[in-house]
Amino acid sequence: MEEREGEVRWDGLCSRDAAARAASLDTIGQAVLRRAESVASGAAADGLPVPVARDGLGEALARLLMLSKRCPFPDVREKSEAILGGVQELGIRIPRPLGHGPSRFIPEKETIQVGKEDATMHTLFAESFATLGRLDNVTLVMVFHPQYLESFLKTQHYLLQMDGPLPLHYRHYIGIMAAARHQCSYLVNLHVNDFLHVGGDPKWLNGLENAPQKLQNLGELNKMLAHRPWLITKEHIEQLLKTEENSWSLAELIHAVVLLTHYHSLASFTFGCGISPEIDCEGGHTFRPPSVSNYCICDITNGYHGADEIHASPAASIPVSSTESVCEVEALMEKMKQLQECRDEEEASQEEMATRFEREKRESMFVCSSEDEESAATRDVSRHFEDTSYGYKDFSRHGMHVPTFRVQDYSWEDHGYSLVNRLYPDVGQLLDEKFHIAYNLTYNTMAMHKDVDTSMLRRAIWNYIHCMFGIRYDDYDYGEINQLLDRSFKVYIKTVVCTPEKTTKRMYDSFWRQFEHSEKVHVNLLLVEARMQAELLYALRAITRYMT
Repeated sequence: MEEREGEVRWDGLCSRDAAARAASLDTIGQAVLRRAESVASGAAADGLPVPVARDGLGEALARLLMLSKRCPFPDVREKSEAILGGVQELGIRIPRPLGHGPSRFIPEKETIQVGKEDATMHTLFAESFATLGRLDNVTLVMVFHPQYLESFLKTQHYLLQMDGPLPLHYRHYIGIMAAARHQCSYLVNLHVNDFLHVGGDPKWLNGLENAPQKLQNLGELNKMLAHRPWLITKEHIEQLLKTEENSWSLAELIHAVVLLTHYHSLASFTFGCGISPEIDCEGGHTFRPPSVSNYCICDITNGYHGADEIHASPAASIPVSSTESVCEVEALMEKMKQLQECRDEEEASQEEMATRFEREKRESMFVCSSEDEESAATRDVSRHFEDTSYGYKDFSRHGMHVPTFRVQDYSWEDHGYSLVNRLYPDVGQLLDEKFHIAYNLTYNTMAMHKDVDTSMLRRAIWNYIHCMFGIRYDDYDYGEINQLLDRSFKVYIKTVVCTPEKTTKRMYDSFWRQFEHSEKVHVNLLLVEARMQAELLYALRAITRYMT
């Protein structure tokens, strides 16, 4: 940081070698303190009472705050805190975190605290930090399920950083385009930083029209994949592959499709679990001193509320007796038992199964929340995509028909997996592993009950999501969905999968009120992977049709 914060080299902190981290921290500390001394003496000369962190110092201090709270290496946490203390001694105000923990929906005390994780989790945290240069809030919530997190991080690392058809800056820009479709400023902010870090052109960030024509051409596919994937045809694929000098190769297109679907579904997870802004990003910290009541009026107007609201229990905003909640769990278990007995006794005819699917598909169109209302795309995010009015809801309002996609005719296992693996080696395998872990993950518990077979419930959730996308499994009785998923749960699922930006804490609190937060995060993993697979099936089927 001779002149600008951007010149501070943070990369050394990602090293697994303690000596390399210590050397890097010394260099960072000297650079930050030099800049702080310059700012403090400048303020004294100007007669200012409290020096303001400027000329990039603010960004460096926010980064140090994040490291002091979120780095898995204790030496980095302690030294970052010491550097901040040194800056404070110069009379410069240092930042403090806003909010409480990685999720607005889950009390911080119920999440894994950095520095108190077990050996398995520490390995995952260190791996994530070494790869990304941060331990993000998504990771801190996903770590409720370490087996899934390991697969997720491995896949994401491969898509973003390993050898592949697309250049690194294209990968992050596609991530921005995908996250922006759902106005997910959390993911957009992370990937704007990553895009610039790998040498992306800042002009592209002024709007999609400033990016290369090749990326602009991807906008239509991005829009349909995010909101109405059933409309994708081989003609859309042909347009991308045959546009003269701006054409995509098949391998590049597969890479782009996997990235788009990854970030659409990750936006669902971000909103579904109420992921908080990162400490060093906008909305994650403040330079204002805390007020007596621990937050000031400007926090309230900006949507940052006190600990009472944030630390509320899962059911806090939904008045309900504990007996009623326990009954909810017991009733669900009883229904599962009855359905299993019915399965054993009789099987519905193929015609009846088809009728039940069509009924569930039709009904899913009209599942919406009472809180559902139009929300304009936030300005800073909407510039990354075109046609901001295009969304899932438009089609359901007009009662347009979603055609049925029969898994028997085109499935991930028999068709999609091999196509991805052929054109983008190893990615099919990574995705397949991730789908299987999410679908089969179980601890054989339901709320306070142990030794429970939850496969019927997991299958109902997965198949309900696919049903909303028109995807049908011939061997599944869709009558089970209405038995197992109540209205508040369906509203939550549909919102998180189709319009995640409209998810509220009330929706999160109102389903499965007696269940653990880890179980609700588990539900979100099912939503993420079922959504991603549904989008992929439509895109890959169109690519297959183009190729044959």
